[in-house]
Amino acid sequence: MTREVTGKATVLVVDDQPQNIRLLAAVLTPRGYDVRTAASGEEALAALDDADVDLVLLDIVMPGMDGYEVCRRIREQTETAYLPVVMVTASGDEQKIKALEAGADDFLTKPVDQSELLARVASLARIKRYQDTIKRQAGELADWNRELESRVESQVSQLERMGRLRRFLSPQLAELIVDSGDETFLESHRREIVVVFCDLRGFTTFAESSEPEEVIAVLQEYHHALGDLIFRFEGTLERFTGDGMMVFFNDPVRCDDGPLRSVRMAVAMRTRVMGLAESWARRGHDLGFGIGIAQGYATLGTIGFEGRQDYAAIGNVTNLAARLCADAGPWQILTTERVFSAAGPSVVGEDAGDRQVKGFSRPVHAFSVMGLDSARTVS
Repeated sequence: MTREVTGKATVLVVDDQPQNIRLLAAVLTPRGYDVRTAASGEEALAALDDADVDLVLLDIVMPGMDGYEVCRRIREQTETAYLPVVMVTASGDEQKIKALEAGADDFLTKPVDQSELLARVASLARIKRYQDTIKRQAGELADWNRELESRVESQVSQLERMGRLRRFLSPQLAELIVDSGDETFLESHRREIVVVFCDLRGFTTFAESSEPEEVIAVLQEYHHALGDLIFRFEGTLERFTGDGMMVFFNDPVRCDDGPLRSVRMAVAMRTRVMGLAESWARRGHDLGFGIGIAQGYATLGTIGFEGRQDYAAIGNVTNLAARLCADAGPWQILTTERVFSAAGPSVVGEDAGDRQVKGFSRPVHAFSVMGLDSARTVS
């Protein structure tokens, strides 16, 4: 047992002679020491098990277990191994040597000199306080190390989760999920989403006629430019395959302005890729850009296997967005009528007519987005 000692120490006086105990107590108690007593070696060991003691004054000659054996037992116990022990000896160097061999820290010779007694007790009590301080600090350090290890483990776990989530979510959404500690909304569920599909026009021809290093360089510029916009508009990146990208809104975190947000992102994407296309053209690459946007219900959730998972949306809405993208001309943004209407008056566009898209039995009424007019936004 360890404790922080405040004020004077607790002294255990061990002697089979009551008059000796009274004498030592009469010297120590007025000086503020808390004096405990034991009349035998067995009582002394029991007292050490039951109470915090800072120092032991131990007589050598006692019936049964003598002082030497008591001292050896004290030293054998982990909790009392460094407890200061002063043995009270008769005259003679032999007893003093045996006392030190038994593990005593110091000794007093009978008859006990009061000044010497107080000096030795004060000195060893001070050492005991230092020992208690060291033990306490060691315990605090061990607790802190355990807490630090726990924090590091938690942070590593969060970084791993963040790494997984940032594969398809914007940083702010990934942080929201990690901070909440809740990933249940990534489990399979059904929800209405707005899907944006985009790709480069002329990319197949470009890839066939260019060196692989040049193709990779173009894709890196393209992904970097659009990835920044996906994160800015807080879209969920479902996948990118070469020059094709699919992003959706309203899942896993809901947003009320999915149609408008998807169109705004699409317009920003087109503007940014136009800037890239100018530099590509100077390098001899003729590349355009097209986008399709659709709204509808899909089943969403994580797919994959241990160590490699993605967050996917399955449903006709994803196919429709991909088909509209394929049907769009260079630099054209095609949306369904539903998306165009829900996006609001700030979206400027024109009727693109009915489109017979592959995989759908009925024509799809499409609109071509020309741009945005903030002056037409209704508050």
